[in-house]
Amino acid sequence: MKIQFNLAEKMAPERFLGTRIRATTLREDLESLLTKYGAVVLDFGGVEATQSFIDELIGVLVLERGPEIVERLVFRSCSEDVKAIINFVLSDRIEQYRQRVTAH
Repeated sequence: MKIQFNLAEKMAPERFLGTRIRATTLREDLESLLTKYGAVVLDFGGVEATQSFIDELIGVLVLERGPEIVERLVFRSCSEDVKAIINFVLSDRIEQYRQRVTAH
């Protein structure tokens, strides 16, 4: 079962998501939803985000839970910039996770 997580609603009236501090709170909410529902639709409609924000929101999840966590996330209504940032963060953090696992 999937549940929608609308970032514009959570962050209103902000439309530019830029700080790790704000993302940390949202990540905690996201982790709770993943535990409860199994999969989450992250709706970026109406907002833009920095690399720092995306890294704190989903990059930390990859490092803590492994790359398979991405299979439980659906990214919706992302601008081209947000798509590029998500792809970069996921690629980078998945590589870091794999290097850390291989080193141990």
